[in-house]
Amino acid sequence: MIRKLVCGWPLVVAGLMTCPPAHAQTFAIVNAHILSPGPVGEVAHGTIVVRDGVIIAAGANVAAPPSTRVIDAKGARVTPGFVAVNTALGLMEVSSVDGTMDGRSRSPQISAAFDVRYGLNPESTLLPVARLGGVTRAVVMPDFDDSDKQRELPFAGQAAMITLDGGSNILFKPSIGMVIELGEDGGARAGGSRAAEFVQLRTIFDNVRLYRTRKQAYDNAALRELGLSRADLEALIPVVEGRMPLIATVHRAADIRQTLQLARDYHLKLILNGAEEGWRVAREIAGQKVPVLLNPTANIPRSFDLLGATLRNAALLNAAGVDIAISGNDSGHAVRDMRYNAGLAVSHGLPYDAAIRAITLGPSCIFGTDDHIGSIAPGKEADLVIWDGDPLEPLTQPVAIFVDGKEVPLTSRALELRDRYLGASH
Repeated sequence: MIRKLVCGWPLVVAGLMTCPPAHAQTFAIVNAHILSPGPVGEVAHGTIVVRDGVIIAAGANVAAPPSTRVIDAKGARVTPGFVAVNTALGLMEVSSVDGTMDGRSRSPQISAAFDVRYGLNPESTLLPVARLGGVTRAVVMPDFDDSDKQRELPFAGQAAMITLDGGSNILFKPSIGMVIELGEDGGARAGGSRAAEFVQLRTIFDNVRLYRTRKQAYDNAALRELGLSRADLEALIPVVEGRMPLIATVHRAADIRQTLQLARDYHLKLILNGAEEGWRVAREIAGQKVPVLLNPTANIPRSFDLLGATLRNAALLNAAGVDIAISGNDSGHAVRDMRYNAGLAVSHGLPYDAAIRAITLGPSCIFGTDDHIGSIAPGKEADLVIWDGDPLEPLTQPVAIFVDGKEVPLTSRALELRDRYLGASH
């Protein structure tokens, strides 16, 4: 069981500042209070050894190799880097400036084929801001542009996972899910009815199956109209084959049940996003082994879809055996709030170790990257954060952040501007 303990911030800083930044070299973090899901678990006084960006040893009875750079954590907590979900990191800068928003399309020919990987900006100023919240990887999801009321294509496009290592190539894993929105907002794009959207989806999946087996006839114009562009039909083949998850944003219990039935009928690999009334159908979600991406702060009935929203949603889903991942408070500027949201979920019944898992190994398992990231364990990439206190407490800050074993700077454009103008005022 992971527990919250107190450690001293000045001691941690003193221990770290004696060493230069690491660049994918061998180093060891000693006297670390390890907080990690998985076999290593919680270790009050442990050591983590990293070589060439990969963790080679971690635990209580681990010694730092000779001639190794040693970082003395002085008892500070060390967690895996956080894996953020439901973000637009790398795709947006200023939400009110359309030219800086690359996560959505109005094209009538590109729906499922829209792929966020081609719009990623590694120089986005939002990436360091998220990283300062302990985020080292993020799931980037496309969104809908509803300014064109004639666009009735149901899919937002394909999500990807990125790394926040500060490098020029931030793409970590492409095509990790196909994004769609159901319920009230999704139904509005299908003629104004959620019932129409479910009929539309079933028709689309039937047509994709037909296209998959009759491509030559399609190319020879010997097949009936299938309703989507060739690009969209091709993009949906991995979905109907169960190789690419369908990430369905859905809220009320009745719509969740319909979505689960759709997944059963078409043998889809399903991920629920939002699911504010998921607690009402938690056993059904768990029974189908469907994971949920959620914001545990959602408890205000902003629409009829959210009448059953509760701060206990995360705890109740977890108790039912649902694998959950906790998000931040928006897709860009407040991604780093995910750790605060995890702490709020703990205050409403989610076990502390489950909250840590929901921002590390949980999302990594959901998106199939758990062989590489999400926990502190031998063979995993060294995404590590040393904290000056409890990572789920708002006042806690990172002391050091490593992505792929490389120490990254604890700065952002916002902090640099602060320091510049604070200096100018004196």
